[in-house]
Amino acid sequence: MAGFDTGSAEHPMVFTVGHSNVSLEAFLALLRKHAVQVLVDVRSEPYSKYVPHFNGAPLKEAVTAAGITYLYIGGELGGRPREHEYYDPDGYVRYDLLAASPQFRQGIARLLRGIKTYRVAVMCNEENPAECHRRLLVGRVLGERGVEVRHIRGDGSIQSESDIQAAEHRHDSEPLQQELEFAAREKPEWKSTRSVLPRRPQKHSTAR
Repeated sequence: MAGFDTGSAEHPMVFTVGHSNVSLEAFLALLRKHAVQVLVDVRSEPYSKYVPHFNGAPLKEAVTAAGITYLYIGGELGGRPREHEYYDPDGYVRYDLLAASPQFRQGIARLLRGIKTYRVAVMCNEENPAECHRRLLVGRVLGERGVEVRHIRGDGSIQSESDIQAAEHRHDSEPLQQELEFAAREKPEWKSTRSVLPRRPQKHSTAR
């Protein structure tokens, strides 16, 4: 991997990337540009209704043919768990509970082992990492363990965590006032940015 920063055991590094609605060729070009060796799929369901070439099977085939290893661990690190115990009453995922679960811890441990040896990219759906669980959940936990998280954007550029935080700060209309209000409040809950719990289908009575 001459010419590329691969991190080290003391300062590990990982990429994140969102497939969005681009072509497979464009997506693979992003991975090649940053010399990604292992693509780790952390979608709870490895399927896409609008871009089926990102379904698990065809994606794995294309990535493997490009000489990149595909690994699916969305069962451990997905942002939409099947168990209702990880959701609040409004359907938001409780990241604090999910991050403490045995399966999530196992997935993080597996990811950390891979990061020590390979250039890894953690993949989910959204192009923008700002509100994606790959950053808000997986990336946060990795960061707390000393991993540098770099986000690959659709144009091929790299965005660091500090870049995203700075952009969010610039978008604040009244940053000082908001900081004062934030300081006066309790620490916000660590959870998904939107309600994602699938609604249970209503039962309809049928006349026989």
